[in-house]
Amino acid sequence: MAAVFALFLVALATVFGSSAADPDMLQDICVADYAAGVKVNGFVCKDAANATAEDFFSAGLAKPGLTNNTFGSLVTAANVQKIPGLNTLGVSLARIDYAPGGINPPHTHPRATEIVYVLEGVLDVGFITTANKLISKTIQKGEVFVFPKGLVHFQNNNGKGPASVIAGFNSQLQGTVNIALTLFAATPEVPDHVLTKTFMVGTKMVDKIKSRLAPKA
Repeated sequence: MAAVFALFLVALATVFGSSAADPDMLQDICVADYAAGVKVNGFVCKDAANATAEDFFSAGLAKPGLTNNTFGSLVTAANVQKIPGLNTLGVSLARIDYAPGGINPPHTHPRATEIVYVLEGVLDVGFITTANKLISKTIQKGEVFVFPKGLVHFQNNNGKGPASVIAGFNSQLQGTVNIALTLFAATPEVPDHVLTKTFMVGTKMVDKIKSRLAPKA
């Protein structure tokens, strides 16, 4: 299994390295300076002389995340916001853990293609093309599936046990647009008449969905 995962990482580096979504870097390293007041497309670089190994390291994906939430899943990111050394490198990872029956609900990544490698369990996964065609498959431990950049996609654990994947992205910060939360839990709120016309339901149903998706105090 370790060899298979190593091949997955090599393939990830090869594919994403040849077609990075983020702009090409212009120096060896550009460790993100989170404290900089200047705003650019990415992060300002700190002095390379002050870079350390810790700028390029994270242990955040080593352990499963807690999945006792509304959707029964948790995404643990290893992107430029967690690893400052990823700034300008055009890649990132995440770990996604799913409780039995848990779902990573329909969402998009506006800045990256995603590839997932199943660590544990069995998942139903899929994405929808702009022609409204569903491309879906059941994947299990050791298998890989790709979600094209910008397309709505999902993963659902229909198994009786927990599941987890490692996800790779060809962006240092892929961005995530959760369809349900974007429409029903936005601040300020999306007007009710937009939602009722879009989903062809009444205001009571819209209010019910909003109440279930509202952030817990």
